[in-house]
Formats: sequence, structure tokens, C-alpha cells
Amino acid sequence: MFAIDADLLRRIAPKFSGSSADRQAEIIDGIGSVMLAVLAEYEITNALRIAHFLAQICHETAGLRTTEEFADGSAYEGRTDLGNVEQGDGRRFKGRGLLQLTGRSNYKIYGDALGIDLIENPEQASDPVTSLKIACVYWKRHDINPLCDGDDLRAVTRKVNGGLNGLDSRADFLAKAKAALSQQHAAATDAATDDPRPVLHRGEDGDAVASLQSRLRAHGFDISVDGNFGAATELAVKQFQRQQGLASDGIVGPKTWDRLSA
Repeated sequence: MFAIDADLLRRIAPKFSGSSADRQAEIIDGIGSVMLAVLAEYEITNALRIAHFLAQICHETAGLRTTEEFADGSAYEGRTDLGNVEQGDGRRFKGRGLLQLTGRSNYKIYGDALGIDLIENPEQASDPVTSLKIACVYWKRHDINPLCDGDDLRAVTRKVNGGLNGLDSRADFLAKAKAALSQQHAAATDAATDDPRPVLHRGEDGDAVASLQSRLRAHGFDISVDGNFGAATELAVKQFQRQQGLASDGIVGPKTWDRLSA
């Protein structure tokens, strides 16, 4: 099990100063204490699902420093497609949350799903814990977990954003989240076993990676033996893990080593 807490979030999020740092600390501390339990409730539990979720919320909140869009919401005034039918709805139901909730209709839908009145109290959607729960409901309603299992950043982004805005930023956060989770996994493995074989993941290099690549080639994967754990090696590892009925996370731990050695 991964430790999805404030420390992990700080390793992924960018550093700020001044008021931005203060608000970021408030958000991270707020969601960090409950995130593991909340994500588990929505089956966001394996490395890929967690990494993609964290990448998307980091981008959508400008680095976990806001749960409210910077604009005042007046651009949404009169947007009947968002259910903004009363005067002032644009500002009242502006974008809020880890994954921005916008418009009277959406505030009603997600408030009802969580049993809270977001129509009378729309500012509650910017509360860190509430916004985490809203994001998870959105994740489940849009069936995003299977896209994470396929490690399809573009498809996940389209579900969250409706397009591919900020794709490079989301990719950067995804890489950071994967690296942080991989390091957690490696540390846990080292603590639990005396297995001398290293835990490998994308970004590693050296003789151990070359050995991994040689074993993958022996299992029929056409990759170079160059000692560099890049995209091609990660893809081969994931495909091999799927073939073997293992978690397809691209991380080479004891179970993957055992199957490669068979």
C-alpha cells in the first residue's frame, strides 16, 4: 500500500513563496490526512491510478495552490448549458475544487452525490477535503480508472479537461508522481526483503537495467540492451507484466524479476 499523504504531495508539487505557499500548505495539509482513505473508496489504489489522479489535480490547481479559479466567473454569466439561469450565477458558481466544478447544474449534481448543499453554500466546493471528494466522484462518474490502467495520459486529460490543454504540464506532474511512488515502492521492498535484486523503474540506468533488458529480449521483446530504462523498456515491462498476470505498473520488483528468470 502506498503512503498517500502530505509528504508525498509536497514531493510532487512545485515550491512557492508568500501567500501562494501559505494556501498550498493549507490545501496539502487538508487533503493529505484523508487522501488515502478517500482514494481507496473510489478504487484509486494502484500506482497508475494514483499517479494520474495526482498529476491532474496538481495541474488543475496550479500546483496545489488554489481550489478556486483565478477569474471571477463573470464569463459564465447566462451560460444556460451550465444551468446558470439566475442573475449572478456566473460568479456564484465559478470554478472551484481540485478538478474545477463550474455552473449551477454541476454544483447541484455533485452536491447531491455527496449529500451537501452546494447551491446555498457554493464556497464549500473550495474546501480542500470537500473538493477532494468532488474530484473523486467526478473520476468515478467519468470512468477514468481504466484509462489510468492503460497509462493513457491524453485520454485521461480529455476526460478531465475536455481537450488537451496543459498536456505538457500534466505530463511533468505525472512523471514526478510516478517517480515518487516508485521510490516509495522501492523503499518498502527494501525494508521487507533481503532480495539483492534492485527495484527498477523508468529513469534508471546501469548494468542492472541492461540485465533486465537482456531478460526481456529472451522473452521475445525487441528492445535494445543499452542500460537505459527509457520509454521502450517501460512499455516492454508493462506488456510482460500483463502477460504474467502481474500489476502492470512498469516497476520491476521481486515478482517481476522472478517471472523474468523463469
